[in-house]
Amino acid sequence: MTASIAAAFSPFEDLARTLIPYATEGDDGSHDIAHILRVFKNAMRIRAEEGGDGRVLAAAVLLHDCVAVEKNSPLRAQASRLAAEKASGILAGLGWSEADVSAAAHAVAAHSFSANIAPETLEAKILQDADRLDAIGMVGAARCFYIAGRMGSGLYDPADPLAKDRPLDDKAFAIDHFAVKLFKLADGFQTAAGRALAAARHERLKTVLDLFIDEI
Repeated sequence: MTASIAAAFSPFEDLARTLIPYATEGDDGSHDIAHILRVFKNAMRIRAEEGGDGRVLAAAVLLHDCVAVEKNSPLRAQASRLAAEKASGILAGLGWSEADVSAAAHAVAAHSFSANIAPETLEAKILQDADRLDAIGMVGAARCFYIAGRMGSGLYDPADPLAKDRPLDDKAFAIDHFAVKLFKLADGFQTAAGRALAAARHERLKTVLDLFIDEI
């Protein structure tokens, strides 16, 4: 499967073939190789307008989730730092220069919402935007519901679905996560190209919630 999936990472298929075995761990279907590929496509779309080092960006995309930490783990905020450390070792082992290793590792460390690390390079900004695009829109909604099921959460509070008279609780109810986090993401994009894509996906996410509420 690695060879066929690697071809989808063109023009960095050779790099992908090397790094895909390290790209994911565990069985989280919201952070699997399909997610990695979607983030890559987002990143390349943004890079086409913004520029940046494609090789460094591709490596950072392929390794940004190389350490798996569950959403409900107390180590969740450390996940991207742990992934950056692992990515550094992998890329150094491939003979990458110290500067390129550092650039890729910074992008990996800064991509995470929970890590709260400011992206300082264009590649880091692109990766953060590309990853967050996968958290909003139709795919973002699907991932939200998938993760809620994985964590044992309900879909919504039947007495007060939109939390008009109760505190939001996205650990208990999936659609609470829209207001707690997902609807806030579009305001934090780093690049102009990313912001344009985010605006469209934000509207789709709002439509998902509107249709969901209409049906209950």
